[in-house]
Amino acid sequence: MSTIRAHMIVSGMVQGVGFRYTTQMKATEMGLTGWVRNLSDGTVEIEAEGESKIVDQFVDLIKKGPRRFIHVDHVDVNSYDDLKGYTSFEVR
Repeated sequence: MSTIRAHMIVSGMVQGVGFRYTTQMKATEMGLTGWVRNLSDGTVEIEAEGESKIVDQFVDLIKKGPRRFIHVDHVDVNSYDDLKGYTSFEVR
């Protein structure tokens, strides 16, 4: 089982629509660790760690918009082999 860390910048209608808390809920349900936070330019930054297959599924979910009223225009994703060792998934 290989584990990876994915870093994402998400643009679209992703602030003020429950995106961070939905992201946290979905990541926790999937067994991922990391964090999500709003950025001042209206985008959202996400970092998630876990089994590579599950992280890939999570990235696909984020690209689709994990909930109604959330509209994702673009997700810039980078994956890394080095892990930060997060123990939970938090909203920052």
